[in-house]
Amino acid sequence: MSHCAAPRKENKMGYMPIPRLVIGMAVPLMLSLLVQSLYNIVDSIFVARIGETALTATSLAYPMQILMIALAVGTGVGINALLSRLLGARQLEQVRQAATTGLLLAVASSLIFVLLGLFAVPSLVGFVTSNPQTAEFCADYLRICMLLCSGTFLETMAQRFLQASGNTTLSMLSLIVGAGTNIILDPILIFGCFGLPALGIRGAAIATVIGQWLGAITALLLNRLFNPEVQPVFRGYRFRLDTVRAIYKVGLPTIIMQAMGSVMNFSMNAILMSCSPTAVAFFGAYYKLQNFLFMPTMGLGQAAIPIIGYNFGARDGARIRQTLRTALPVAAGIGLIGTIAFMLLPRQLLSLFSASEEMLAIGVPAFRIICVTFAPAAITIILGYSASGLGNGILNMMGTGLRQVVLLVPFAVLFLHLGGIQMVWYAMWISELCAMLYCILSIRRELERKVNPLCGKA
Repeated sequence: MSHCAAPRKENKMGYMPIPRLVIGMAVPLMLSLLVQSLYNIVDSIFVARIGETALTATSLAYPMQILMIALAVGTGVGINALLSRLLGARQLEQVRQAATTGLLLAVASSLIFVLLGLFAVPSLVGFVTSNPQTAEFCADYLRICMLLCSGTFLETMAQRFLQASGNTTLSMLSLIVGAGTNIILDPILIFGCFGLPALGIRGAAIATVIGQWLGAITALLLNRLFNPEVQPVFRGYRFRLDTVRAIYKVGLPTIIMQAMGSVMNFSMNAILMSCSPTAVAFFGAYYKLQNFLFMPTMGLGQAAIPIIGYNFGARDGARIRQTLRTALPVAAGIGLIGTIAFMLLPRQLLSLFSASEEMLAIGVPAFRIICVTFAPAAITIILGYSASGLGNGILNMMGTGLRQVVLLVPFAVLFLHLGGIQMVWYAMWISELCAMLYCILSIRRELERKVNPLCGKA
């Protein structure tokens, strides 16, 4: 009689009851991502007090920051998925070799943006704005964030080492250290406190990179002390292209997926700038609030990657299916809570960013249109991360592409010409619904091909 594989005892991901495991691993990730997103919001709140021009400048810089995060997170997702599968198969020497490769890739990736920060900032800024004050603010902010970006790459990689072995609480701790440092330093460095000079928008950037480096140091120390299964080893290390290919088989689609957020932000900024700079400032504020809302769903999805990957390596299909049945309703519920909040409190949310009457006139109706899409987006996110756990990063990439670029941008342009700025937001209805339907159909095929055979299903 066919049956699923017996639970394994070596790691909690192989034997702990799935609902308890998913929630136990997801809650620390949710909290850590919420704190990380909160510092982006706090950063923008303090920058907005400098003036709307400064908020517009950071909104224009944000697509490049998203690109940095895309490369860091994508490489991290790839190493997370690979390490969790190797741990599930108990291939511990390969785990150590892969961890070393991941650390080297993180350093090499950061150097790309350091070089861009040295030589390309004026060109990048000139491409997005011709306003002299906005350009000066944008260049000051972007140059600091790029030249010192290695901290965020090391922090992200070290956190993924912890997550791959199920240590999400320690991952949360390292992120809270970094984000908390940023939140504390923001007002001190922007406005000048305790005898320090007021650095303005440069202070916001300095607070960001100090937080990233402290988070990286904390995460690396926690790995060294409390994560014996995942330890980079340089003595006897051999660089292997097949390990890099395995990392980027999942990681590259995730990088492209994350980078689509940059393309979307850049494209929407260009579309909205034709209406007014205030519309760009509003969209920057909205995007950071939306990111805050989606962080719990992202945490849930990131928890699903190692759980699904471990049980895929251990050939336990029933636990993979149960993980999906646990995560999807929780994600949809989070989306609905966000819908209610954005529907009822748009003016209060925008007031956090010192919104002018013009920004409120644009933003209040926009919030009420956009928030309808939150639950479908949450479902799309969970299905994409779950596919990554099965070694398929393409589904995640395609779902995000449909949500953020392929459908959203052309429909936004079309609706702007048909009905003005308030019609633009309806493009999100089309893109989110189509992305959700694509992911539902695709994950069904993935389960039939990879998971059903593990449980003896036809």
